[in-house]
Amino acid sequence: MNEVWDALVREHLESCEYKIAGYWDESDRYYAEIALPRRLSAELINCAIAVCGDKHRIYLQFVLKSATPKGVTTNGTLMLIYDKNMEFVDENWQIDLNSLWMGNS
Repeated sequence: MNEVWDALVREHLESCEYKIAGYWDESDRYYAEIALPRRLSAELINCAIAVCGDKHRIYLQFVLKSATPKGVTTNGTLMLIYDKNMEFVDENWQIDLNSLWMGNS
């Protein structure tokens, strides 16, 4: 099953061209664009199914990591949300903007 999750997150990262548009950090600071490293790896850390009335959602949370000269660094998380037909619904990024590898504007 890991191949399925890997394919979903890889497809999402490629479709957004490894960029986050319109990101607000925890201090309410706005970033028009954040460029993610192309050698980013993602590991599924949580999954959940939510049912509310006739709406069914599948939540997949990934930890984002990148290799640095000092080892592997955790750079944040990405939550992907799908409907019951596995159609993409939404995303939620939590990014460590203090990571040196980040390119943002």
